[in-house]
Amino acid sequence: MPLPKAVRYDAPSGRIVVDSVNGSSFMVPARALQDLENATDAELAEVELQGETGLHWETLDADFTIKGLMAGIFGTARFMQALREKSEATLAVGSTSFETADLARKAG
Repeated sequence: MPLPKAVRYDAPSGRIVVDSVNGSSFMVPARALQDLENATDAELAEVELQGETGLHWETLDADFTIKGLMAGIFGTARFMQALREKSEATLAVGSTSFETADLARKAG
C-alpha cells in the first residue's frame, strides 16, 4: 500500500481522496461509510490522516483504516450486509424496469 501524504474531502464528487507520496490517489464515496451517511460537507471536510494507516473525523468520532477502505470495507459486518442488501434490491428494481421496458417494446 502506498504511503499516504494527504487526505481531503472533495465536495463536488462526494468523495474522500487520499493522496500518496508516489503520486497515486485513492477515492471512496464518503456517505457510503458507516456513521458518515448523514454528515454535512463541513463535517466530512474535517477528515485527518491518522498516522500512516488511518482516517479520522474528530467531530463525528469516526475512524477507518485506509487498507480496509481500499478493500471495500466501509463499516461493521452488519453495516456491510445491509449495504449489500440495499445494492441488490436496487439492482433488482433496475433489472425489472429494464425487463418491463423490453417487454413493452416487443409487444408494441
